[in-house]
Amino acid sequence: MRKLEIPLKLTLNWLREKYATKELKPEEVIEAIIQRSQDDEEMNIWITAPQMEHIQPYLNRLSALDFESSPLWGIPFAIKDNIDLANVPTTAGCAEYSYTPTKHASVVERLIAAGAIPVGKTNLDQFATGLVGTRSPYGETHNSLRPELISGGSSSGSAVSVARGQAVFSLGTDTAGSGRVPAALNNLVGLKPSLGAWPTKGVVPACASLDCVTVFSHNLEEAYKVDAIARGFDQEDPWSRDLAIPQAKLPKKICLPKDDLMFYGPFAEEYKIAWDGAVNQIKQLNIQIDYIDYQFFAEAAAILYNGPFVAERWADLGGFINNHPGVTFPVTEKVLRSGSQPKHDAASVFHSMHKLQEYKLKASKLLHDAVLVTPTAGGTWNRDQVREDPIKTNSEMGLYTNHCNLLDLCAVAVQAGEAAPNLPFGITFFALSHNEGLITGAAEAFVNKMPAKQETTLVAVCGLHMRGFPLEKQMLEFGASFIREDVTAEKYQFVKLPTEPAKPGLIKKQTGGKAIELEIWEMPLSSFGAFAALIPAPLGIGKVELQDGVEVPGFICEGYAAEDAEDISDAGSWRKILLEI
Repeated sequence: MRKLEIPLKLTLNWLREKYATKELKPEEVIEAIIQRSQDDEEMNIWITAPQMEHIQPYLNRLSALDFESSPLWGIPFAIKDNIDLANVPTTAGCAEYSYTPTKHASVVERLIAAGAIPVGKTNLDQFATGLVGTRSPYGETHNSLRPELISGGSSSGSAVSVARGQAVFSLGTDTAGSGRVPAALNNLVGLKPSLGAWPTKGVVPACASLDCVTVFSHNLEEAYKVDAIARGFDQEDPWSRDLAIPQAKLPKKICLPKDDLMFYGPFAEEYKIAWDGAVNQIKQLNIQIDYIDYQFFAEAAAILYNGPFVAERWADLGGFINNHPGVTFPVTEKVLRSGSQPKHDAASVFHSMHKLQEYKLKASKLLHDAVLVTPTAGGTWNRDQVREDPIKTNSEMGLYTNHCNLLDLCAVAVQAGEAAPNLPFGITFFALSHNEGLITGAAEAFVNKMPAKQETTLVAVCGLHMRGFPLEKQMLEFGASFIREDVTAEKYQFVKLPTEPAKPGLIKKQTGGKAIELEIWEMPLSSFGAFAALIPAPLGIGKVELQDGVEVPGFICEGYAAEDAEDISDAGSWRKILLEI
């Protein structure tokens, strides 16, 4: 019986369907996740990576849970490493800060009770201070689509784990945008409930009065399924509030900034064009649009890092930093120490609180039965650029996010097409904390109006179409994107064809074959036919069996070609052959 292929895009509904029909077992999903995490090790997604040793107890308990009454039965999820998972270290991105909790954070406890399986603890900007995903001693988390770009932060690993098929959903946190920016940059949905709607008990505080636990998922429906389980008052959490599960409702109007918006970084122009396209999509919703003066939202946002709220971070972490000199990530320590400046005195706190109260009143009037829509991120950069100027790029990244929690708003970040190939663009819907149903309804309407995302297929390549070789550009021209490195089953002969330039051929054998290294790419189905038509004989496209038994479309070679070709099976890789030439 052919093994069921587990898609890279893991969704709750698909897994529930396969579990219900007995086509798939949770153990098989976890095995695939562990393998994927190992394949992606250089992307720095995890601090405590998926390992069967700590996952097995959660698999064992599934037999005691009723499938129908456990909405997350067997659903793997990832946890940002500033949220407690019992008996697993919580580092907050700093090994010296690490402690091992004996209890789960409240939200984690609720998800596990519903049958979800925690698979690991994800990387983050240290102490959840940053929006870029590069501020971690555990390595810079790579973007899931273009590894040279930033992943967004601080919930970097949480977002990328979902985007790379290593979790169905993940938990992040959001003080200044950390549950939304990584969603935008990795083609996901990021839901940030109202302050206190999800308990923060068991979460390392960044700014305790502003912190939220958030969820990343592939779609709105599944984000809200998680919300329905995680939400609820916690009598042991001083920040908890009793806020009902949101019911989708269309707003009476949508507020958009009236002035041209600023974008930054190497893709600023592409972001501007994408924003204009999103606005045009919003206009198709048949909801009244009001163009507003956005300035007071920007002024409110500035209070987060230019005002005394940064002192709240210092109040929680200053003692640790002073007692452990040199262990904090340099840019993180610089940001945190700014909270100890004399200007952040008691008078400045009250001045900012009074100013915020004015802004909240203004927001409550403006957003009565309405939602605000902005871009999610102010731009994106490659990781080298952020490293060169970490403060400025981080500030520009959060241009449209920082106001949210200060003004007691809820938010949901959704995808709004691409700014460029493999460069997703996202927008965010905001509403008042007691009007969460409005962002639910508005976001659903927007997403349903968006053009359907094109279908794709995986393609296994083992020669000149791999990264760094002459025909990589052909893969990119046909809209393909690199997914991962992989290995075939031990069933193949690998030959060097007598062509100019030299190229390899992959021939499946009944006996005596070898395992051959290759790359897995993803290509739009609309391009696949034209791409395949260009492949010269004796090469072609067929099914290639991978080491895990899954078959994917890929380059194969007709058997007769072996007669005049050099057998290079023992090399196991075209890269090794070229290094020898």
